[in-house]
Amino acid sequence: MIAPVFFSLRPKQWIKNLILFAALMFSEKGLLLEPMAWLYAFAGFLIFCGLSGSVYLLNDIADVEKDRLHPKKSLRPIAAGELSMTEGKAALIVILLISLVAAYNLSQLFFFMALAYFMLNLAYSFKLKNVVILDVMCIAAGFVLRATAGVGSLKGLEPSIYISHWLILSTMMLAMFLGLAKRRQEIATYQDEAVLHRKILAQYSLSFIDQMTSILAAMAIVTYSFYTVSADTIAKFGSDKLVYTVPMVLYGILRYLYLIHIQDQGENPSEVVMRDRPLQINLVIWAIAVVIIIHFSKSGWFNF
Repeated sequence: MIAPVFFSLRPKQWIKNLILFAALMFSEKGLLLEPMAWLYAFAGFLIFCGLSGSVYLLNDIADVEKDRLHPKKSLRPIAAGELSMTEGKAALIVILLISLVAAYNLSQLFFFMALAYFMLNLAYSFKLKNVVILDVMCIAAGFVLRATAGVGSLKGLEPSIYISHWLILSTMMLAMFLGLAKRRQEIATYQDEAVLHRKILAQYSLSFIDQMTSILAAMAIVTYSFYTVSADTIAKFGSDKLVYTVPMVLYGILRYLYLIHIQDQGENPSEVVMRDRPLQINLVIWAIAVVIIIHFSKSGWFNF
């Protein structure tokens, strides 16, 4: 039973929870260099892996009949009969309770974000996933809650830590962009049968999605650019050099557009990132640049 439950938690999707560590990257109090801060952030990461895993279990239980018609989803433990519905429900309750209790003990903000994340996914699973546009907005809101939870995980060490409104908007736009790219690839791959796998796809078309992804890609770049040059950001980090990371964000989004339009990828954003070497290299370079500019430029190590 342990192996089927583990695979039902979708460990490959846990990469999405790495956004919780963004709070460390964008902290101005030197938390990035404190081992205790990493411990708190890692605890938050594990809790959200449990929470997101319980959401995946919930979806597998609710969509078991549809999953059995899908070429890939039919291999999931519940759909394949490797994990019974009773065992799946029991695992869901246990993992959810453990995750929420752990979240409560981390910080008040973290607990509220964790609870809001699960309630949002509950609404998504049973209602909002069938409401056009709101379905993708729910997915994006989940990433915003994760990012805010990352801040909440560090509240015990630094009560004044916060997340910029520009960064929240940028996260929202990027997450919606990725969510719509996923919808696009599902329609392109399954065509007339797409609606059998996801009912809401009947409300989308490739041209409609392409228009929205273009808008959201532009908005993600613009909001991140505004974040890097805002007076609050410059005052917070004591540097105006974060703007130099904008080209990396621009390349990353354009590369992703290339992958979905030319290479016909994008159905699973996590797998796209894990497979595409240029995207990985760009992400690493961006992360290194952000860390150097925020945490080392003021020390004189990289004073430029």
